[in-house]
Amino acid sequence: RDYYGSSGEPQQPHDADKAEKSLSTLEHLKKHQQRSKGKRTHCCSDCGKSFTSSGITIHQRIHTGEKPFSCTQCGKSFTQSTILISHQRTHTGEKPHSCAQCGKHFTQSSHLIAHQRTH
Repeated sequence: RDYYGSSGEPQQPHDADKAEKSLSTLEHLKKHQQRSKGKRTHCCSDCGKSFTSSGITIHQRIHTGEKPFSCTQCGKSFTQSTILISHQRTHTGEKPHSCAQCGKHFTQSSHLIAHQRTH
């Protein structure tokens, strides 16, 4: 199978084990796998990058400046609902991602992953 990056240049195949390690939950892994299987058939008319049908909608917000997801606490707006959810944790103090080795909690899975590399 051939793999192509957003530039259209050939890329190395994804290592499933590495992908699994870098994603914190099974849900994220499933979404990642679905995106990886999707065909990037939609080309951005502004920059020429290719995306899946759902990806092009999110990407185009970079060019339009559209930020449809707003925080009810502070009014800050975001391009994606997932970014808003992560932001809202700054107000609630929620830290749903915890390290199994030391028990430290994090607001974002990416912060947990970076922390786990220190053990």
